[in-house]
Amino acid sequence: MTSPVRDYDAIVIGAGHNGLVCASYLARGGMRTLLLEARASVGGTAASEPFGGGTVNICNCDHITFRTTPIAEELRLADHGLRYLDLEPSQMNMTWAGGPAWASHHSLEATLDSIGRSYPGQVDAYRRYANAAIPAVKLVMAAAVDPPSLGGLTRKVLAARGRGVTTLLRWSRRSAADVMRSYFTEEALLGPGLLVGPMVWGISPETPGSGLGALTYAMRHVGTVGRPVGGSGEVPRTLLAAFEAAGGTLRTAAKVAAIDCEGQAVRGVALDDGTEITAGVVVSACNPHDTFLHWLKAPPPQAKDLVRRWQAIPHDDGYESKIDAILTAVPHLRPVVEAGHDGDLGTTYAIAPTVADMDRGSQMMASGGVLERPGLLANVPTVADPSLADPGRHVLSLEALFTPYAHPGGWASSPEPARWLELFGSLAEPGFAGTVTDWRAMTPDR
Repeated sequence: MTSPVRDYDAIVIGAGHNGLVCASYLARGGMRTLLLEARASVGGTAASEPFGGGTVNICNCDHITFRTTPIAEELRLADHGLRYLDLEPSQMNMTWAGGPAWASHHSLEATLDSIGRSYPGQVDAYRRYANAAIPAVKLVMAAAVDPPSLGGLTRKVLAARGRGVTTLLRWSRRSAADVMRSYFTEEALLGPGLLVGPMVWGISPETPGSGLGALTYAMRHVGTVGRPVGGSGEVPRTLLAAFEAAGGTLRTAAKVAAIDCEGQAVRGVALDDGTEITAGVVVSACNPHDTFLHWLKAPPPQAKDLVRRWQAIPHDDGYESKIDAILTAVPHLRPVVEAGHDGDLGTTYAIAPTVADMDRGSQMMASGGVLERPGLLANVPTVADPSLADPGRHVLSLEALFTPYAHPGGWASSPEPARWLELFGSLAEPGFAGTVTDWRAMTPDR
Protein backbone atom coordinates (compact mmCIF):
# COMPACT_ATOMS: atom_id res chain seq x y z
CA MET A 1 0.00 0.00 0.00
CA THR A 2 1.46 3.35 -1.03
CA SER A 3 1.74 6.19 1.47
CA PRO A 4 -0.37 9.27 0.75
CA VAL A 5 1.41 12.14 -0.93
CA ARG A 6 1.64 15.03 1.51
CA ASP A 7 2.57 18.66 1.02
CA TYR A 8 5.21 18.50 3.80
CA ASP A 9 6.68 15.97 6.17
CA ALA A 10 6.13 18.29 9.15
CA ILE A 11 4.29 21.50 9.95
CA VAL A 12 5.25 23.65 12.95
CA ILE A 13 2.70 26.23 14.12
CA GLY A 14 4.17 29.35 15.71
CA ALA A 15 7.50 30.96 14.91
CA GLY A 16 8.45 32.08 18.39
CA HIS A 17 11.79 30.83 19.65
CA ASN A 18 10.37 27.42 20.63
CA GLY A 19 8.77 26.88 17.23
CA LEU A 20 11.91 28.04 15.46
CA VAL A 21 14.09 25.64 17.43
CA CYS A 22 11.77 22.71 16.76
CA ALA A 23 11.42 23.52 13.05
CA SER A 24 15.17 23.94 12.66
CA TYR A 25 15.91 20.51 14.11
CA LEU A 26 13.24 18.87 11.95
CA ALA A 27 14.62 20.50 8.80
CA ARG A 28 18.17 19.68 9.85
CA GLY A 29 17.06 16.05 10.21
CA GLY A 30 15.97 15.96 6.59
CA MET A 31 12.22 16.51 6.96
CA ARG A 32 10.42 18.82 4.54
CA THR A 33 9.27 21.33 7.15
CA LEU A 34 6.80 24.23 6.92
CA LEU A 35 6.83 26.85 9.68
CA LEU A 36 3.60 28.87 10.02
CA GLU A 37 3.45 32.24 11.79
CA ALA A 38 0.30 34.34 12.20
CA ARG A 39 2.24 37.59 12.47
CA ALA A 40 4.23 39.34 9.78
CA SER A 41 7.58 38.43 11.36
CA VAL A 42 9.10 35.72 13.55
CA GLY A 43 10.28 35.79 17.15
CA GLY A 44 7.19 36.29 19.28
CA THR A 45 8.18 37.48 22.75
CA ALA A 46 11.86 36.93 21.90
CA ALA A 47 11.76 39.53 19.13
CA SER A 48 13.25 43.03 19.10
CA GLU A 49 11.94 46.09 17.27
CA PRO A 50 12.86 49.75 16.70
CA PHE A 51 11.50 52.46 19.00
CA GLY A 52 12.50 56.08 19.49
CA GLY A 53 15.89 55.73 17.87
CA GLY A 54 16.74 52.55 19.77
CA THR A 55 16.24 48.80 19.56
CA VAL A 56 13.96 47.42 22.26
CA ASN A 57 13.12 43.85 23.23
CA ILE A 58 9.53 42.66 23.49
CA CYS A 59 10.39 41.00 26.81
CA ASN A 60 13.20 41.42 29.31
CA CYS A 61 16.29 39.86 27.75
CA ASP A 62 18.51 37.97 30.19
CA HIS A 63 19.31 34.57 28.69
CA ILE A 64 20.50 31.77 30.92
CA THR A 65 18.59 28.51 30.35
CA PHE A 66 18.94 28.71 26.56
CA ARG A 67 22.70 29.05 26.97
CA THR A 68 22.93 25.83 29.00
CA THR A 69 21.58 23.85 26.03
CA PRO A 70 23.54 22.70 22.96
CA ILE A 71 21.06 24.43 20.61
CA ALA A 72 23.28 27.32 19.51
CA GLU A 73 26.22 25.02 18.83
CA GLU A 74 24.26 22.26 17.12
CA LEU A 75 22.38 24.68 14.85
CA ARG A 76 25.58 26.70 14.28
CA LEU A 77 23.90 29.97 15.18
CA ALA A 78 27.27 31.72 15.46
CA ASP A 79 27.72 31.10 11.73
CA HIS A 80 24.60 33.21 11.22
CA GLY A 81 25.85 36.00 13.48
CA LEU A 82 24.71 35.17 17.03
CA ARG A 83 27.10 36.56 19.64
CA TYR A 84 26.54 36.93 23.39
CA LEU A 85 27.72 39.46 25.94
CA ASP A 86 28.17 37.93 29.40
CA LEU A 87 26.69 39.96 32.26
CA GLU A 88 28.76 40.43 35.40
CA PRO A 89 27.30 40.86 37.92
CA SER A 90 24.38 38.86 36.60
CA GLN A 91 21.76 40.66 38.71
CA MET A 92 21.46 43.42 41.32
CA ASN A 93 18.98 42.52 44.05
CA MET A 94 16.97 44.95 46.16
CA THR A 95 13.55 45.38 47.73
CA TRP A 96 10.99 48.09 48.32
CA ALA A 97 11.46 47.37 52.03
CA GLY A 98 14.72 49.35 51.87
CA GLY A 99 18.37 48.64 52.47
CA PRO A 100 21.35 48.38 50.14
CA ALA A 101 21.41 46.13 47.10
CA TRP A 102 23.53 43.02 46.74
CA ALA A 103 24.92 41.44 43.60
CA SER A 104 24.44 37.98 42.12
CA HIS A 105 27.59 36.79 40.36
CA HIS A 106 28.34 33.60 38.46
CA SER A 107 31.00 33.01 41.11
CA LEU A 108 29.53 31.81 44.40
CA GLU A 109 32.36 33.39 46.39
CA ALA A 110 31.89 36.78 44.70
CA THR A 111 28.18 36.60 45.53
CA LEU A 112 28.94 35.78 49.17
CA ASP A 113 31.34 38.72 49.33
CA SER A 114 28.60 41.06 48.07
CA ILE A 115 26.06 39.70 50.56
CA GLY A 116 28.63 40.01 53.33
CA ARG A 117 29.11 43.73 52.69
CA SER A 118 25.40 44.50 53.09
CA TYR A 119 23.88 41.56 54.97
CA PRO A 120 26.66 39.69 56.83
CA GLY A 121 24.15 37.69 58.85
CA GLN A 122 22.90 36.01 55.66
CA VAL A 123 26.22 34.75 54.29
CA ASP A 124 26.18 31.34 55.97
CA ALA A 125 22.51 30.95 55.05
CA TYR A 126 23.28 31.61 51.38
CA ARG A 127 26.13 29.11 51.44
CA ARG A 128 23.80 26.45 52.87
CA TYR A 129 21.20 27.34 50.24
CA ALA A 130 23.78 27.08 47.45
CA ASN A 131 25.08 23.74 48.71
CA ALA A 132 21.54 22.34 48.46
CA ALA A 133 20.37 24.11 45.32
CA ILE A 134 23.35 24.03 42.93
CA PRO A 135 23.45 20.21 42.57
CA ALA A 136 19.69 20.25 41.94
CA VAL A 137 20.04 22.85 39.19
CA LYS A 138 22.88 20.90 37.58
CA LEU A 139 20.72 17.77 37.57
CA VAL A 140 17.74 19.58 36.04
CA MET A 141 19.85 21.18 33.33
CA ALA A 142 21.60 17.91 32.51
CA ALA A 143 18.25 16.12 32.19
CA ALA A 144 16.70 18.90 30.09
CA VAL A 145 19.03 18.41 27.12
CA ASP A 146 17.97 14.78 26.55
CA PRO A 147 14.62 13.36 25.36
CA PRO A 148 12.54 12.62 28.49
CA SER A 149 12.67 9.00 29.57
CA LEU A 150 12.89 7.17 32.87
CA GLY A 151 16.06 5.42 31.78
CA GLY A 152 17.71 8.65 30.68
CA LEU A 153 16.84 10.39 33.93
CA THR A 154 18.12 7.43 35.93
CA ARG A 155 21.45 7.61 34.12
CA LYS A 156 21.71 11.34 34.89
CA VAL A 157 20.99 10.71 38.58
CA LEU A 158 23.61 7.96 38.73
CA ALA A 159 26.16 10.15 36.94
CA ALA A 160 25.55 12.86 39.54
CA ARG A 161 25.82 10.21 42.30
CA GLY A 162 22.37 11.24 43.48
CA ARG A 163 23.39 14.81 44.28
CA GLY A 164 20.42 17.15 43.95
CA VAL A 165 17.71 14.48 44.01
CA THR A 166 16.75 15.00 47.65
CA THR A 167 16.49 18.76 47.13
CA LEU A 168 14.26 18.34 44.07
CA LEU A 169 11.94 15.93 45.86
CA ARG A 170 11.67 17.90 49.09
CA TRP A 171 11.41 21.38 47.58
CA SER A 172 8.86 20.35 44.97
CA ARG A 173 6.37 19.51 47.74
CA ARG A 174 6.68 22.92 49.41
CA SER A 175 5.98 26.51 48.47
CA ALA A 176 8.86 28.59 47.16
CA ALA A 177 8.38 31.07 50.01
CA ASP A 178 8.58 28.27 52.58
CA VAL A 179 11.82 27.00 51.02
CA MET A 180 13.39 30.47 51.05
CA ARG A 181 12.32 31.11 54.65
CA SER A 182 14.08 27.91 55.70
CA TYR A 183 17.35 29.66 54.78
CA PHE A 184 16.93 33.45 54.89
CA THR A 185 15.51 35.93 57.38
CA GLU A 186 16.02 39.21 55.48
CA GLU A 187 13.52 40.44 52.87
CA ALA A 188 16.55 41.51 50.83
CA LEU A 189 17.42 37.83 50.32
CA LEU A 190 13.90 36.44 50.25
CA GLY A 191 12.27 38.83 47.80
CA PRO A 192 14.46 39.01 44.67
CA GLY A 193 14.72 35.24 44.32
CA LEU A 194 10.94 34.88 44.54
CA LEU A 195 10.46 37.81 42.17
CA VAL A 196 12.35 36.09 39.32
CA GLY A 197 10.72 32.75 40.17
CA PRO A 198 7.03 32.52 41.12
CA MET A 199 6.22 36.18 40.40
CA VAL A 200 7.54 35.84 36.84
CA TRP A 201 5.37 32.71 36.55
CA GLY A 202 2.33 34.76 37.63
CA ILE A 203 1.68 32.94 40.92
CA SER A 204 2.06 33.63 44.62
CA PRO A 205 5.31 32.36 46.15
CA GLU A 206 3.09 30.84 48.85
CA THR A 207 1.52 28.47 46.29
CA PRO A 208 1.93 24.84 47.41
CA GLY A 209 4.15 22.89 45.03
CA SER A 210 6.01 25.98 43.77
CA GLY A 211 9.15 25.15 45.73
CA LEU A 212 11.41 24.62 42.72
CA GLY A 213 10.93 28.33 42.05
CA ALA A 214 13.46 28.82 44.85
CA LEU A 215 16.24 27.53 42.57
CA THR A 216 16.55 30.89 40.81
CA TYR A 217 19.64 32.20 42.61
CA ALA A 218 21.46 28.91 42.09
CA MET A 219 20.82 28.96 38.34
CA ARG A 220 23.17 31.95 38.07
CA HIS A 221 26.00 29.90 39.55
CA VAL A 222 25.49 27.07 37.04
CA GLY A 223 24.65 28.95 33.84
CA THR A 224 26.10 32.23 32.59
CA VAL A 225 23.66 35.11 32.12
CA GLY A 226 24.09 37.00 28.88
CA ARG A 227 22.39 39.02 26.17
CA PRO A 228 22.71 38.71 22.39
CA VAL A 229 24.61 41.53 20.70
CA GLY A 230 21.96 43.52 18.83
CA GLY A 231 19.09 42.52 21.12
CA SER A 232 17.02 39.47 21.96
CA GLY A 233 15.73 39.36 18.39
CA GLU A 234 19.10 38.06 17.24
CA VAL A 235 18.15 34.63 18.57
CA PRO A 236 15.03 34.20 16.39
CA ARG A 237 16.79 35.88 13.46
CA THR A 238 19.66 33.40 13.52
CA LEU A 239 17.32 30.47 14.21
CA LEU A 240 15.35 31.42 11.10
CA ALA A 241 18.58 31.60 9.11
CA ALA A 242 19.54 28.12 10.32
CA PHE A 243 16.06 26.79 9.51
CA GLU A 244 16.10 28.16 5.98
CA ALA A 245 19.70 27.02 5.43
CA ALA A 246 18.52 23.49 6.24
CA GLY A 247 15.83 23.76 3.55
CA GLY A 248 12.88 24.79 5.72
CA THR A 249 10.02 26.95 4.45
CA LEU A 250 8.54 29.88 6.40
CA ARG A 251 5.07 31.27 5.78
CA THR A 252 4.08 34.41 7.70
CA ALA A 253 0.64 36.07 8.01
CA ALA A 254 -0.71 32.51 8.09
CA LYS A 255 -3.33 32.03 10.80
CA VAL A 256 -4.22 28.45 11.65
CA ALA A 257 -7.92 27.70 12.00
CA ALA A 258 -7.77 23.93 12.48
CA ILE A 259 -5.51 20.95 13.02
CA ASP A 260 -7.21 18.19 11.05
CA CYS A 261 -7.11 14.54 12.03
CA GLU A 262 -8.09 11.50 10.00
CA GLY A 263 -8.57 8.16 11.68
CA GLN A 264 -5.78 7.58 14.19
CA ALA A 265 -3.43 10.24 12.88
CA VAL A 266 -3.07 13.90 12.08
CA ARG A 267 -3.76 14.92 8.49
CA GLY A 268 -2.54 18.53 8.41
CA VAL A 269 -3.82 22.04 9.07
CA ALA A 270 -6.36 24.47 7.67
CA LEU A 271 -5.69 28.21 7.58
CA ASP A 272 -8.29 30.90 8.19
CA ASP A 273 -8.39 31.68 4.46
CA GLY A 274 -9.48 28.11 3.71
CA THR A 275 -6.08 26.81 2.58
CA GLU A 276 -5.45 23.18 3.57
CA ILE A 277 -1.89 21.89 3.99
CA THR A 278 -1.15 18.23 4.63
CA ALA A 279 1.66 16.70 6.68
CA GLY A 280 2.27 13.53 8.64
CA VAL A 281 3.53 15.50 11.66
CA VAL A 282 2.05 18.69 13.13
CA VAL A 283 3.75 20.45 16.04
CA SER A 284 2.02 23.33 17.82
CA ALA A 285 4.38 25.75 19.54
CA CYS A 286 1.43 27.87 20.66
CA ASN A 287 -1.01 28.22 23.54
CA PRO A 288 -2.19 24.70 24.52
CA HIS A 289 -5.75 25.98 24.99
CA ASP A 290 -5.88 27.13 21.38
CA THR A 291 -4.19 23.94 20.24
CA PHE A 292 -6.37 21.39 22.01
CA LEU A 293 -9.66 23.22 22.53
CA HIS A 294 -10.03 25.35 19.39
CA TRP A 295 -7.86 23.96 16.59
CA LEU A 296 -7.79 20.19 17.06
CA LYS A 297 -10.60 18.64 15.00
CA ALA A 298 -11.81 15.03 15.27
CA PRO A 299 -8.97 13.96 17.59
CA PRO A 300 -8.28 10.21 17.77
CA PRO A 301 -9.46 8.35 20.88
CA GLN A 302 -5.98 8.33 22.43
CA ALA A 303 -6.06 12.15 22.57
CA LYS A 304 -9.42 12.48 24.33
CA ASP A 305 -8.00 12.37 27.88
CA LEU A 306 -5.45 15.06 27.01
CA VAL A 307 -8.19 17.30 25.60
CA ARG A 308 -10.32 16.79 28.72
CA ARG A 309 -7.41 17.72 30.98
CA TRP A 310 -6.90 21.01 29.13
CA GLN A 311 -10.63 21.73 29.29
CA ALA A 312 -10.32 21.61 33.08
CA ILE A 313 -7.29 23.93 33.25
CA PRO A 314 -8.16 27.66 33.57
CA HIS A 315 -6.86 29.90 30.80
CA ASP A 316 -4.93 32.66 32.56
CA ASP A 317 -4.70 36.07 30.95
CA GLY A 318 -1.50 38.11 30.69
CA TYR A 319 0.02 39.55 33.86
CA GLU A 320 3.24 41.31 32.75
CA SER A 321 3.74 44.80 31.36
CA LYS A 322 6.83 46.49 29.97
CA ILE A 323 7.96 50.07 29.59
CA ASP A 324 10.55 50.95 26.96
CA ALA A 325 12.15 54.37 27.44
CA ILE A 326 14.83 56.36 25.67
CA LEU A 327 17.20 58.17 28.05
CA THR A 328 20.01 60.69 27.76
CA ALA A 329 21.91 59.22 30.73
CA VAL A 330 22.22 55.94 32.63
CA PRO A 331 20.28 56.04 35.93
CA HIS A 332 22.15 55.19 39.12
CA LEU A 333 19.94 53.63 41.80
CA ARG A 334 20.61 54.66 45.39
CA PRO A 335 20.46 51.11 46.85
CA VAL A 336 23.10 50.08 44.32
CA VAL A 337 25.32 53.07 45.09
CA GLU A 338 24.95 52.28 48.82
CA ALA A 339 26.31 48.80 48.05
CA GLY A 340 29.45 50.31 46.51
CA HIS A 341 28.54 50.20 42.81
CA ASP A 342 28.70 53.80 41.62
CA GLY A 343 29.37 53.31 37.90
CA ASP A 344 27.07 52.63 34.95
CA LEU A 345 25.59 49.13 35.19
CA GLY A 346 23.89 47.19 32.42
CA THR A 347 22.80 44.31 34.62
CA THR A 348 19.16 43.73 35.57
CA TYR A 349 17.85 45.30 38.77
CA ALA A 350 15.43 42.94 40.54
CA ILE A 351 13.27 45.24 42.68
CA ALA A 352 11.09 43.04 44.86
CA PRO A 353 8.02 43.59 47.04
CA THR A 354 7.91 41.89 50.41
CA VAL A 355 6.85 38.25 50.39
CA ALA A 356 3.56 39.25 52.01
CA ASP A 357 2.94 41.81 49.28
CA MET A 358 3.72 39.25 46.57
CA ASP A 359 1.02 37.00 48.00
CA ARG A 360 -1.39 39.93 48.30
CA GLY A 361 -0.61 41.05 44.76
CA SER A 362 -1.44 37.63 43.34
CA GLN A 363 -4.87 37.87 44.99
CA MET A 364 -5.39 41.44 43.76
CA MET A 365 -5.05 40.32 40.15
CA ALA A 366 -8.44 38.57 40.35
CA SER A 367 -10.11 41.99 40.62
CA GLY A 368 -7.69 43.73 38.26
CA GLY A 369 -5.68 45.45 40.99
CA VAL A 370 -1.96 46.25 40.96
CA LEU A 371 0.34 46.48 43.98
CA GLU A 372 1.27 49.95 45.17
CA ARG A 373 4.91 48.89 44.78
CA PRO A 374 4.95 46.09 42.20
CA GLY A 375 7.80 43.79 41.35
CA LEU A 376 10.06 45.43 38.76
CA LEU A 377 12.81 44.10 36.49
CA ALA A 378 14.85 46.96 35.05
CA ASN A 379 17.99 47.26 32.98
CA VAL A 380 19.81 49.58 30.59
CA PRO A 381 21.11 47.20 27.89
CA THR A 382 22.95 49.97 26.04
CA VAL A 383 25.61 50.05 28.78
CA ALA A 384 26.95 46.72 27.52
CA ASP A 385 25.74 47.06 23.93
CA PRO A 386 25.83 50.67 22.65
CA SER A 387 24.62 49.50 19.23
CA LEU A 388 21.08 49.39 20.63
CA ALA A 389 20.63 53.20 20.58
CA ASP A 390 21.70 56.31 18.74
CA PRO A 391 24.87 58.06 20.01
CA GLY A 392 24.21 59.88 23.28
CA ARG A 393 21.10 57.83 24.02
CA HIS A 394 20.31 54.82 26.20
CA VAL A 395 17.46 52.32 26.32
CA LEU A 396 15.65 51.52 29.58
CA SER A 397 13.76 48.24 29.83
CA LEU A 398 11.32 48.20 32.77
CA GLU A 399 9.04 45.21 33.37
CA ALA A 400 6.23 45.31 35.93
CA LEU A 401 4.78 42.04 37.25
CA PHE A 402 1.29 41.14 38.47
CA THR A 403 -0.35 43.67 36.12
CA PRO A 404 -3.54 41.81 35.14
CA TYR A 405 -5.17 41.85 31.71
CA ALA A 406 -8.57 42.63 33.26
CA HIS A 407 -7.58 46.05 34.61
CA PRO A 408 -10.59 48.19 35.68
CA GLY A 409 -11.31 50.81 33.02
CA GLY A 410 -8.84 49.19 30.62
CA TRP A 411 -5.15 49.88 30.09
CA ALA A 412 -5.45 52.52 27.37
CA SER A 413 -6.36 55.28 29.83
CA SER A 414 -4.68 53.84 32.93
CA PRO A 415 -2.21 56.00 34.88
CA GLU A 416 -0.41 52.85 36.08
CA PRO A 417 2.46 52.73 33.54
CA ALA A 418 3.43 56.34 34.24
CA ARG A 419 3.32 55.51 37.96
CA TRP A 420 5.73 52.58 37.49
CA LEU A 421 8.18 54.82 35.67
CA GLU A 422 7.92 57.35 38.51
CA LEU A 423 8.42 54.59 41.09
CA PHE A 424 11.59 53.48 39.34
CA GLY A 425 12.72 57.10 39.23
CA SER A 426 12.16 57.40 42.98
CA LEU A 427 14.97 54.88 43.49
CA ALA A 428 17.35 56.75 41.19
CA GLU A 429 19.58 59.66 42.04
CA PRO A 430 17.98 63.08 41.37
CA GLY A 431 17.26 64.14 37.80
CA PHE A 432 16.04 60.87 36.33
CA ALA A 433 12.77 62.28 34.94
CA GLY A 434 14.69 64.88 32.95
CA THR A 435 16.67 62.19 31.13
CA VAL A 436 13.56 60.53 29.63
CA THR A 437 13.04 61.72 26.05
CA ASP A 438 10.41 59.16 24.98
CA TRP A 439 8.66 56.12 26.37
CA ARG A 440 5.92 53.62 25.64
CA ALA A 441 4.02 51.01 27.65
CA MET A 442 3.31 47.48 26.45
CA THR A 443 0.48 46.23 28.68
CA PRO A 444 -1.20 42.78 28.69
CA ASP A 445 -3.91 43.92 26.26
CA ARG A 446 -1.37 44.68 23.49
